[in-house]
Amino acid sequence: MHARRRKFALARPGRRRFLAALGAAAGGLAVAGLAGLGSGPAGERPGPIPPAPQPAPRIPRRKKRTANVGVFGVGHHTYWKQFDGLLDEMHQKLAALVGKVKAQDVSVTNFGLIDNAQGAYALLPRLKAADLDLVFCDMVTYATSSTFGVLVRDLDVPIVLVALQPMKAMDYAKATTRMQLANDDFCSVPEFTGVALRMGKHAPPVILGTLYDDPAAEAEIAEWCNIAKVLHDLRRARIGHFGHVLESMLDMHSDPTAFTAAFGCHVVQTEADDLVRLYRKAAPAEIEAKKAQILQVFDTPDPGADPVTRKLTPEHLHLSARVAVALDKFVEEKQLDTLAYYYEGEEESVTREVVTNLIVGNSLLTAAGFPMCGESDLKTCVAMLIEDRLDIGGSFAEFHPLDFKEGFVLVGHDGPHHLNIADGKPLIRSLLKYHGKPGQGASVEFKIKEGPITMLSIGLTAQGKFKFVIAEGESVRGPIPATGNTNTRGFFQPDVRTFLRRWVAEGPTHHFALGIGHHAQSIKKIADVLGIEGVIVGQKGA
Repeated sequence: MHARRRKFALARPGRRRFLAALGAAAGGLAVAGLAGLGSGPAGERPGPIPPAPQPAPRIPRRKKRTANVGVFGVGHHTYWKQFDGLLDEMHQKLAALVGKVKAQDVSVTNFGLIDNAQGAYALLPRLKAADLDLVFCDMVTYATSSTFGVLVRDLDVPIVLVALQPMKAMDYAKATTRMQLANDDFCSVPEFTGVALRMGKHAPPVILGTLYDDPAAEAEIAEWCNIAKVLHDLRRARIGHFGHVLESMLDMHSDPTAFTAAFGCHVVQTEADDLVRLYRKAAPAEIEAKKAQILQVFDTPDPGADPVTRKLTPEHLHLSARVAVALDKFVEEKQLDTLAYYYEGEEESVTREVVTNLIVGNSLLTAAGFPMCGESDLKTCVAMLIEDRLDIGGSFAEFHPLDFKEGFVLVGHDGPHHLNIADGKPLIRSLLKYHGKPGQGASVEFKIKEGPITMLSIGLTAQGKFKFVIAEGESVRGPIPATGNTNTRGFFQPDVRTFLRRWVAEGPTHHFALGIGHHAQSIKKIADVLGIEGVIVGQKGA
């Protein structure tokens, strides 16, 4: 596609959606993306429009997204005797914010309103005892920073200042001192942020707007509640691990203790033999039920040009289902939230048969809220967990060949993937060999949904510190190789060559989590909360 036409296509995502809907309404001939139109040399007539992808059955989330969020308000005690009814109005404003937070499907505790230093000191142990993931401080009117200083000093959870005034603008001809105080939500924000800096902390983020009819403010509340859901599970996660890094990917080695230090999670060292034990115990009825699920979720097409691929064989279906049954029990037995793995086992052993056929079962688990990461990549396992808890997917990925004709790079991997972000029904193929690894069996193939995408790679610096490398791009529908692996046509700004040079210069692990939507800013905020360096590739300064 010419650069000019490509730029136009990216600038008009609504046009693609409209054409796709129009095609579907015209009898199922959906536009499978504009990438297939005009993708050849200039003047060449486009080929036939391929059929729309079949919708995939969504895998229900088994791991609920949740968070513990605290809300308290601040005010100035002198006002209450001066202005009748003002305190009641401030409590009503606080209740309105609490309602907005509860609407985000989190557990909310309303700690009431404090209006002096004594109230802040009394509140501190209550906030600490509540095991919170996030705190909203509601700036209902002016408050002295003595209501905040000790809290920002001693709390080890993120605090977000919320300044939402009831009126979009005062009626200046009828304005009164009381009306001003009822809308003075921003007045003490500079005082609070300055005191935070004096306490050696970062200035807290601020949600600024109106209490009613303000979509931008509502979106920021939702964003911070999503971030809280990530933080909730990061600091409680049990990350399973067995085997070792693929010999020898030096960028992927990491220290399990460092994960506890940075994120709060615990790396659980497990044994492949336990998985083999559960594989041997899998009951025929369980295996048949899992086979039925697999055939419901996946299409099983005939092979394409790749001689390595075959139509899914009954043997590989049975093997994948039996291993998937064992994996479900393995995760339950070890109480795991995620799993990073790579193991080879002795040639022709049952162990090798099991550990090289995890792809299908782990893809089902990933979609259900249990991120599974191949090649024993613990860092990318955490990246996948972050994207999953943001509810944007989080599929195991790396960069594949570039397309210099159309200006994109294929983004994908072999191994487990997030099925709920597939563009249509995912495929499953039999592979006669896994390239670069031992074994053979069933493998998963799909491209992710058309539209915005976000990538997160977690690297390690020379000082042994984690670093978030983040980027946004665009998935554009079009053909991918029929190799039994995932691949997505990823377009990046300002162009694919410049982007990839900038990406690698930031020191990412060569793997990353791939999700849908543009959420780089949310992930950067997570890095900031955790005290981890984060960079958004393509932004000024990156």
